Amino acid sequence: MLAHRIACLTAAATLALILAGGLVTDTGSALAVPDWPTTFGYNLFLYPWSKMVGGVLYEHSHRLLGALVGLLTVGLALALWRGERPGWVRALGVAAVLLVAVQGVLGGLRVLLRAETIAIVHGCLAPAFFALTVVLARVTGASWAASPPRAPGGQLRVLAVAAGLVLYVQIVLGALLTHRGWVGLHLAGAAAVFAFVPIVTARARATGEPALVRPARVLLGLLLVQLLLGAGTFVARFSGFALPGGRATGLALPVAHRLVAALLLGQVAVLAAVLLRAGGAAAEPARRGTRLETVTLRSAP
Repeated sequence: MLAHRIACLTAAATLALILAGGLVTDTGSALAVPDWPTTFGYNLFLYPWSKMVGGVLYEHSHRLLGALVGLLTVGLALALWRGERPGWVRALGVAAVLLVAVQGVLGGLRVLLRAETIAIVHGCLAPAFFALTVVLARVTGASWAASPPRAPGGQLRVLAVAAGLVLYVQIVLGALLTHRGWVGLHLAGAAAVFAFVPIVTARARATGEPALVRPARVLLGLLLVQLLLGAGTFVARFSGFALPGGRATGLALPVAHRLVAALLLGQVAVLAAVLLRAGGAAAEPARRGTRLETVTLRSAP
């Protein structure tokens, strides 16, 4: 399935783009290239590789990956429109194109205006876009067309959506910590995440449905990794304790922390999508029965 392959490739490229963005931020390379959309006057794709050194390597690589993600997203939207897809899936493809375009413009404005606030917004939108690509990869796969899982009830669907919101707020607080040093709020957000998300995963695993149990288990594993990365990042940045690896470890920890945050958001988005589909499938027979009853009453003498 062409759309599914492109969606998976787009999600993978977006994760690489988030990695590159983290390196740009944590190495202080955001303004290493002073112009946009050109690079030191060169066309983006014609800038000499020999000149990509130091901060320019991080920043220009980030731009190249951004262009790749943009092209893949447009290709994905076209593939969705050419195939026989539900209207809401096509709408998600269009939303992805709009969001990646906004991200590109924000990245350029960050360079031209030297505005840190734009950098914060740019950093916060990246995980949301990644989550959207992960959902598109899921809904375009062959397994999505199979029978939906048994509907576990509306409460779990609400909890899954709420978990996504809690995680996204924590990502925003993480960006504020990076750029503004708001440590207390980020720690409070972490406490909320680790108190709330395990409840959702426990409820999902209790259903016994493989389509819900698998993402719930992955989510729990990612939470554990994120806890370790968060603790390491905090120690590296805010304590005088010397971690093994020195500067390399101090750079790798926050970058990995951002990557896992994006993976967590993507996994919760998939779980919510599966739950919403299960609820919609469960409600469809009742809607069909209501329509049939209405038609029967209207046709009765």
